[in-house]
Amino acid sequence: MIWKHIGFLAVVFLSTIVQCVTGFAGTVLAMPFSVMLEGIDTARPILNVNGLAASVIVAIKYRKEIHKKELLTILGITLPGIFLGTYLKTILSEYGSVLLKTLGALVILFAVINFSAFMLKKNFTEKFKPVGYLFLIAGGIVHGMFACGGPLIVTYAEEKLKDINAFRATLSSVWVVLNTLVLITDISAGHFTGQVLVLTGLCLAEFFGTVAIGNKLVSKLSRRDFLLLTYALMVISGVSLLVK
Repeated sequence: MIWKHIGFLAVVFLSTIVQCVTGFAGTVLAMPFSVMLEGIDTARPILNVNGLAASVIVAIKYRKEIHKKELLTILGITLPGIFLGTYLKTILSEYGSVLLKTLGALVILFAVINFSAFMLKKNFTEKFKPVGYLFLIAGGIVHGMFACGGPLIVTYAEEKLKDINAFRATLSSVWVVLNTLVLITDISAGHFTGQVLVLTGLCLAEFFGTVAIGNKLVSKLSRRDFLLLTYALMVISGVSLLVK
């Protein structure tokens, strides 16, 4: 059991570094591996808290760059999805295997969508606004269920927020709101057991070190290469859940 906990902490450590470099992929990359190590009811609330901590830091640091109009648009469309996703997770909780395979398929889908947009240098929502809104709704549902709907929301935001600081600040503000809602539902559902609280504390203890490393890597490594590696790892992690 101790080795599972150590493996989980290592996954969170590495995924937080990825989050610092890419701005969105940390939780969705960590979730499949974390679920296999700790189970979804343990991994989901811990990764949500970790993502919330990272988002608060970025939102505060770049608070002057927040695009308030897009922030309200994104929240207005994703929030109903959050509540629907939370409800679906509750009523489908007895179908754990199905949920894990669904998560695996979604992670692969995220990787394919973002890799295609990255290679084609074209956002899918650029000409068809309704598609962007559908991504936001779907992102909210996935975030409510698994706390990792970020890539779908990012697909919309990349077209609307061209400035990198505005992009990071606005999306981090989105994660602060969405992750706080997920945190509230997790607390009310009793997911923060003694073991979960201990692991959450350990993850937060290593958090600031990973952020420091990630920020250094941002200035030294190519974001392009890091994204390509991230998409490849997402596919591997998604497949591992499908065949589990």
